[in-house]
Amino acid sequence: MATPAAGLLTGCATSGDDDSGGDSANQGEKTAENPFGVKADAPLEVVIFNGGYGEEYAKAHEAMYNEKYPNAKITHSATQEISKTLQPRFVDGSPPDVVNNSGAGQIDPGGLVSQGALADLGPLLDAPSLDVPGKKVRDTLLPGVVDVGSFDGKFHVLNISYTVYGIWYSQKLFADRGWQYPKTWDEHIALCRTIQAAGISPWTYAGKHPRYMSWPVISTAIKLGGLDVAKAIDNLEPNAWKSDAMKQSVDAWHQIVKDKFILPGTPGLDHVQSQTEWCRGKAAFISCGSWIENEQKAVTPAGFNMAIAPTPSLSTGDKLPFEAIRGTAGEPFVVPAKAKNVPGGLEYFRTVLSMRGAKDFTQKVSALSVVAGAAEGATLPPGLTTVVKALDASGSNGFNWVYNNYYRKLERELVDAACGEFFSGRISPTEFLDQCQKGADMIAQDSSVKKFKRA
Repeated sequence: MATPAAGLLTGCATSGDDDSGGDSANQGEKTAENPFGVKADAPLEVVIFNGGYGEEYAKAHEAMYNEKYPNAKITHSATQEISKTLQPRFVDGSPPDVVNNSGAGQIDPGGLVSQGALADLGPLLDAPSLDVPGKKVRDTLLPGVVDVGSFDGKFHVLNISYTVYGIWYSQKLFADRGWQYPKTWDEHIALCRTIQAAGISPWTYAGKHPRYMSWPVISTAIKLGGLDVAKAIDNLEPNAWKSDAMKQSVDAWHQIVKDKFILPGTPGLDHVQSQTEWCRGKAAFISCGSWIENEQKAVTPAGFNMAIAPTPSLSTGDKLPFEAIRGTAGEPFVVPAKAKNVPGGLEYFRTVLSMRGAKDFTQKVSALSVVAGAAEGATLPPGLTTVVKALDASGSNGFNWVYNNYYRKLERELVDAACGEFFSGRISPTEFLDQCQKGADMIAQDSSVKKFKRA
C-alpha cells in the first residue's frame, strides 16, 4: 500500500470524468430545506477509520442524519486499514458514500484528486448551515479549513477536526519537579540536561512513524525563517529543504540525538507505545497532534494533566514569536465521485458541521471541531484546555504546511525514512536534508504525479 494511489486507481476514474458523480436513482428534488436533493429513503454507507477518535462520534452523527431521514438505512463500518479495505472498491467503481480517509493506511488524497475519484464539496460550503441561522456552512468554519482540503482551488476533502501540533508534557511532572516549559532553544537543552540528571529521558517519539519528529523540525524552521519556508517545501521548489532556516533547525534538533536525550529503544516503538511510555513518566517530551489525549485516555494516570506547547524559539531573530503554533484541519473525510448517494454524503457532512454535531464531536473525542465556537461552554479535559489556550495565544501567527496532503508519499515514505535514520543517529544533519530534498526532487520530476500550487 506504499505506492501512491494515483498509480493504483487506474480505471476508477480519469481526469475527464464528471466528479459530481452519484447514482441518479438516489437523487431527490433540491429545495431550500434539501439543498443537495437527498432522496429520503436512499441508503447511506459510511466507513470510518478506527483510530484515535474511535467510531462512536460517527454513530452519533449517523443517528442525527436518521432523525431527518428516518427511512434511510445507514450501513456503518470501521477499519484501521482504509487503503487495503477500500482501494479495490474505488477501482471497481463501487465505493462507499462517505469515507474517513485517515490513518497510516490512508489512500493518497492527491492521487484520488488527480484521478477524478472525489466529489466536489463546493456545494456543501455554499449550503445553509443546519442550525446556525443566516450563515452558510463556509461561514461557520475556522480559518484554513477550506484551504487545507482544496486542490487547485476545488474543495475535495473535509477535515472535521481542528488539530494543533506541538510538544506535549505533563503539567504534574513539571510542577512536582519545579520545571518550567522552555521558551528558547538554549532553555530547552538546559532543561533536557536537568531532566536526564533526574533519571528521566527528555524525549521519546513514534519510532515506527518517525515523521512525527519532522513536525517540530519544520515548525522550528518556519518560526525562524517565516511562512516562505513552508511554501517553498509545499511547492517543491529546488533546495527548499536546504534553506538556511531548515539547516539551522536540523542542526539544533541533532543535539537531542548527540546528547542521548531520547528514551532508549524508541526507534522500535509505534506511536501508541511511545505515547504510553511518556504517560508512564519514562520521558518528558513527545511530539504529537491534539488527538493524543483521546488516544491515550485508557492509560493516562489520574492527575497527569497533559499539556501542549509550541516549539521553543531558535533565536531572538525568529520571524514568528514563541507563541506561534501549527494548527490545521485534520481527520479527512471524502465523498467518492462514484458513490451511489453523493447527495446523502453531502448532507451527512452538513450534519457533522452543524453546531450540534460539532459540539457532540468535541465532547466525545476531546478534540476541537472545525466549526467555530463549538467548544464554548463545554467542559474540556486538561489537554484540550491547553490546546484552546495555545490557539488563543498564537492568534494570527498560526502556521501550517500542506505538502503532506499534496504528496502523501513524500511525507509518509521519504521524509519518514529520513527521520528514522536521523533521529536514530545513523545520518548527519546534512545527509538528512539531502535525503529529504532528493525525495522532493523525485516527486517534482515524476510526470505521473499531478502537481499542486500553494499561493
